[in-house]
Amino acid sequence: MHPSEYEHLTPAQAIAYQHELRKQINICPLEKQITNIAGADISFNKYSDVVYAGIVVFSYPDLKVIGTSTAVGKTKFPYISGLLAFREVPALLEAWQNLKTKPDLLVLDGQGTAHERRTGIATHFGLIADVPTIGSAKSRLWGRFEEPIDQPFAQSPMFDKSELVGIALRSKRNCNPIYISPGHKVSMEQSVEIIKNCIRGYRIPEPTRQAHNLVNKIRVEAGDNNSQTNMFD
Repeated sequence: MHPSEYEHLTPAQAIAYQHELRKQINICPLEKQITNIAGADISFNKYSDVVYAGIVVFSYPDLKVIGTSTAVGKTKFPYISGLLAFREVPALLEAWQNLKTKPDLLVLDGQGTAHERRTGIATHFGLIADVPTIGSAKSRLWGRFEEPIDQPFAQSPMFDKSELVGIALRSKRNCNPIYISPGHKVSMEQSVEIIKNCIRGYRIPEPTRQAHNLVNKIRVEAGDNNSQTNMFD
């Protein structure tokens, strides 16, 4: 199914499609050396049909910016937790297609497998674009865990019953953890190590931090200063 068709789906059809996507997920070690990496973020007002998408590409591991891309789209798909990818992926795919340099791996501000049906935005987009992806979320959507100790890079596994779905990672002292999960074509262990390598003094990793700044910039330039949502499910 092409993302342009998402806005015509009912929520029940979207859930059924997530179950189809789940069968295609490939959580395995990424064998290719990473020479560039990108961060992606989306911004929107949940009461509006306008969606702002941004991607920032960096050299890796030094994280120097080598490219950016943005897109503004519209969607009629409703704002429903667990189904936000159906609002976000079409605009994000447009930004992806406009990139001159495609990254070896994409970090998205949201969930990968730490999702009820294992199909957070990172997994969903990784499957659609056929690119290795990692989800790095600011809030927990799915999975139980014990709070990591208050030390940088302390971590705690996140489980759905007995299945490991993600890692709660304390990126810096005295702040809430971030929630890491592989999206597609990368392992859980690699996902955590890559995100740790992308922490540059802030709670969230540099790729998604700069993508967040980029989408907010284009949103302000468009004259949209209403309350916003920056959350991938």
